[in-house]
Amino acid sequence: MDILKRGVDAIYSLEQLEAMLNLGRPLRVKLGMDPTAPDFHLGHSVVLRKLRQFQDLGHQAVLIIGDYTARIGDPSGRDATRPVLDEETVERNARTYLDQAGKVLDTTPEKLEIRRNSEWLSKLSFVDVLRLTGLVTVQQMLHRDNFKLRMKQTTEIILSEFMYPLMQAYDSVVIKADIELGGTDQTFNCLTAREVMGKFNMSRQVVLVMPLLVGMDGHEKMSKTRNNSIGLNDPPDTVFGKVMSIPDTLMGNYYTLCTDLPEQRITSLLDPVETHPRQAKDVLARLIVEGLFDRDSAIAASDEFRRRFSEGQLPSKVPVEHVDTSPIGILALLTTVGFAISNSEARRLVRQGAVRFADQKITDPTIEVHIEGEPMLKVGKRRVCQVAVRGD
Repeated sequence: MDILKRGVDAIYSLEQLEAMLNLGRPLRVKLGMDPTAPDFHLGHSVVLRKLRQFQDLGHQAVLIIGDYTARIGDPSGRDATRPVLDEETVERNARTYLDQAGKVLDTTPEKLEIRRNSEWLSKLSFVDVLRLTGLVTVQQMLHRDNFKLRMKQTTEIILSEFMYPLMQAYDSVVIKADIELGGTDQTFNCLTAREVMGKFNMSRQVVLVMPLLVGMDGHEKMSKTRNNSIGLNDPPDTVFGKVMSIPDTLMGNYYTLCTDLPEQRITSLLDPVETHPRQAKDVLARLIVEGLFDRDSAIAASDEFRRRFSEGQLPSKVPVEHVDTSPIGILALLTTVGFAISNSEARRLVRQGAVRFADQKITDPTIEVHIEGEPMLKVGKRRVCQVAVRGD
């Protein structure tokens, strides 16, 4: 119970969970993930790690790829309707999800059951759907926080968005979930499943919701669109460097949600009298990299970070990025090599004085640079590459 309660925001209900754990059989623990984007980040790993803990304790993980629900889009935490995804995009994203989930989960068949909810949702007739909608009321749906906000702001709510919690609930009915995991933004959906399962005369699933991991900026939840995320597909050096850049105030949160380190050891590391914050963050970064890759990668990433930033040296291997033309605008260069996701972000980096090209600080966002040989491009302390013209 101590393992399963660690880092959990809420359990519905604790008494029922205790009773289920005493049933003497493996429990079916459900996690649903809609393939609405191609990449996972460290925030996704929080709930994946909880699912792995259930696996390690002998329970059956059921990972549902929401290839059907993704076509509607989860309204959780949204102040506007999600754009509709086409089937090809959903399928492409789904394939990447399975690979990335394997970085955290035990993927042996006896430990992990993988299902796509198109298996059953695509087979429902219109009559079936109407019967499903008869299990909840409009008042229940409007109790959802973001729906209430959108009603207040007179922002449209598409009727199909009301269907999303019902579709997720029906997933639990079909796979006979004992427990469902989710982030705090999934609380409404998971609790709706409890209600629907009761209407089907089934035992209601226990719900465990995990807090949303705060991103590298220290303010907003981790999100790729907010440019504050640590990708599960990022290379070890990048993961290590990004963890080292988080505010010190986030270390306790990351230790609890992203590592298995005992609480007593975490307390010791976070006490500045016992451990310098720089050392505590190095331990955190090594643990996270080791969890996603291996111990050797973690040690190598720590050594490389120390060499680059503590000793002020360049990385041992500076990547070479190619562009099509020279001269090239500095904003286009930054976006082409991936140091900025948009011209507006590139312009901000230049105005902040964070950009150096060929050992010269760039302060004019309208400037064009000439690429001769393989000059060095640097952004801040962490991002560096050499630039070459393709074909030269």
